[in-house]
Amino acid sequence: MRYYPVFLNLEGKACLVVGAGQVGRRKVATVLDCGVGSVVVVDTRPPDEDFAPLLANPRLSYETRAFAESDLDGAFLVIASTSNEELNWRISRLCAERGLLCNIVDQPEKCSFIVPAMYTQGDLTLAISTGGTSPALAKKMRKEMVEHFGAEYGTFLTLMSRLRPLVLDLDHPTEANTVLFRSIVDSGVLQALRDKDQARAESLLAALLPESLRPNIPELVHGLL
Repeated sequence: MRYYPVFLNLEGKACLVVGAGQVGRRKVATVLDCGVGSVVVVDTRPPDEDFAPLLANPRLSYETRAFAESDLDGAFLVIASTSNEELNWRISRLCAERGLLCNIVDQPEKCSFIVPAMYTQGDLTLAISTGGTSPALAKKMRKEMVEHFGAEYGTFLTLMSRLRPLVLDLDHPTEANTVLFRSIVDSGVLQALRDKDQARAESLLAALLPESLRPNIPELVHGLL
């Protein structure tokens, strides 16, 4: 099966995670890192010591009890990571009835979506999916990405997050902005950031940016390297 790739905005959204084992704990950490508004974790077992750092997050609520259908009320995203096959199927069916996004860990036949292997550097997120047929291959490919996409990519995106609104405020035509952004991406700025060569990065930006933005260059690169 070929899945439709999509990135979800979890800001302000409610998430339910059923099952707080090792995999469930990892899922909770991921949605918290993605800015989820709130996450309720339900498990019949109390949280173990490895869960302790997550419990300090005010957006997390841990409830030691059995899953109840009412737990789905108000949920935007549901993740089940239990070892109970019957419970997983029940959660899957209930979510389907309600039209909720549901992921049953390692059981794609029960899911409305699957979670790809992900690699991140700052605002850069690369996702790999094998359609659920070989998570092991996806994880192997994720490890290989580390060799090709280093910390400079996150640094570059921080730079662009500072620069983009300044460029758009100039009210130049979209076509001109597109040419400018592409020229920066295709320039040696990324390599300069990789080499931690701030002077070269500033020089390259000065050659590319409109004259009115050149005084902003020190501010744009401040603290990046």
